[in-house]
Amino acid sequence: MIYRHHIAPPRAFTQFSHDLIRHPRLSSDAVRLLTWQLSLPDGARESLSRTAERARIGACAFTRAKRQLKEEGFVHERRLQGPGGHWVTQQLVSNVPLSAAEAAKILARMPVRTPSATLPPQVAPSPRIPAAGAPTPPSTDGHPKKDSGENPSHPPAETEPKRKPDPHPAPQTTEAPEAARALVAALPHLSPDLRRIPRGMHDELARLVSRWLAAGHTPAAVRTHILRGLPDDGTPVHRPGGLLRYLLRDVTHALAAPTPVPAQGAATAPPAARHPGPTRPSSRLSALRECEGDHVQATLFRPVAEETLCRACSRHRLPCP
Repeated sequence: MIYRHHIAPPRAFTQFSHDLIRHPRLSSDAVRLLTWQLSLPDGARESLSRTAERARIGACAFTRAKRQLKEEGFVHERRLQGPGGHWVTQQLVSNVPLSAAEAAKILARMPVRTPSATLPPQVAPSPRIPAAGAPTPPSTDGHPKKDSGENPSHPPAETEPKRKPDPHPAPQTTEAPEAARALVAALPHLSPDLRRIPRGMHDELARLVSRWLAAGHTPAAVRTHILRGLPDDGTPVHRPGGLLRYLLRDVTHALAAPTPVPAQGAATAPPAARHPGPTRPSSRLSALRECEGDHVQATLFRPVAEETLCRACSRHRLPCP
């Protein structure tokens, strides 16, 4: 059993209909939002979102409560363009449900307030003062003429001597040729360890391969060099891109180095002259023989017959009995 006791407030009170407080389709947040707005004094321009913020109604709950009030006819909105081209949103809150036509008639009698009208005089923009003189069209005689006089503050720039073009320019490695790109694209088929090369490293590897090709190496020689650098003990390659970058970083000139082409008109040396064999000893040294005696260093002597000892060793050795 519940008992109720009423004391009439002496001031600051608002009369509400029981139908508004007991509305079956309005949530508690919607009823609180509506009663808060109706309790504001005349002339207050507090928006519904500001009321929800003061009543500590969350964003989702405010959206749901506002939708319920608009569906039941307690809240109406319209957007129109006021003076100065500013768009404003008018909101109408009533203690009884209104139709759209009834709300439009009431809003039509309300003055349209723009944001600039509510600003204080020191914040409002000042009137624009036009520039002095009549407007002049831009000149149509081309570029402005340059001053022919010299400026002493900026000395004339020194002219660099013209460089003669290099008859043998170095190969540009910024853009890899198609042969290098094709070789890099075929590397995953070369070994199972190279199947997971990142696509983002193909351009870098192609530039490295192009340096090898520019140095004279053939694609087969490059593939051979890569296969030699792969582990042969079954160790898995977790980063094939980094391994290829390490293998191709320095160009090896000893691998499949190209044979220099002789100039036209140059005499070709015979094979014996290009690849000389071991030199034969002179005839003066061919007649000497190494002594088989006890010497600190090897000692040569010229034999008379078939003796194997030098004269000093033969003199100190005693004859056999």
